Amino acid sequence: MNTVVQTITRPATETVAALSRLGIATIHEAQGRKGLLGPQIRPIQDGRRIAGPAVTVSLPPCDNWMIHVAIEQCRPGDIMVVSPTSFSDAGYFGDLLATLFMARGMAGLVIDAGVRDVADLRGMGFPVWSKCISAQGTVKEVLGSVNIPVACAGQIVNPGDVIVADDDGVVVVARDEAADVLARSLAREEREAGIRARYAKGELGLDMNDMRPALAAKGLKYI
Repeated sequence: MNTVVQTITRPATETVAALSRLGIATIHEAQGRKGLLGPQIRPIQDGRRIAGPAVTVSLPPCDNWMIHVAIEQCRPGDIMVVSPTSFSDAGYFGDLLATLFMARGMAGLVIDAGVRDVADLRGMGFPVWSKCISAQGTVKEVLGSVNIPVACAGQIVNPGDVIVADDDGVVVVARDEAADVLARSLAREEREAGIRARYAKGELGLDMNDMRPALAAKGLKYI
């Protein structure tokens, strides 16, 4: 059944804001190396880092009708996560939709398919992470669903989960785990700051982490 779920639970605003200041590699590691979307999902611009609640869209290949439907359900700061029901590399999204997204206060778009008008999108400064760039157009013929669980680039994304994206890709944090993941991510950042300071002085990881006995046990020989 094709449905539009109009009421979703979003994470605390302050939690999302704090996650937006962290790199996705840190978050991915802190939450047990899970939630990382496949490396085919790449930013069309450099130097952007965003976080926001997911509004999810399941739609047919080469048909962007449900993106128009989903926009009505979005609040400022949301990130739309779009997943075709089967393979598609069509350009679902371009400068016209980006204009509307920006007017509605959307934080960004993550799509397991293509986008187009990328020069305009970069000029507008609208953040997009996509599988590919394609000028191939779409139609508006077949229904899909909004705010249901979707599979996007190898990960399940539920409406209201936190999407965090930067130059390294995209990670999803389950809404009910967001506060805990934030705490663990901050702790990891603090620990890495200490490691960085020691590396900057030239200290070897071999000695900092007492790797030599384990290497010897594996049979490593220095000759």
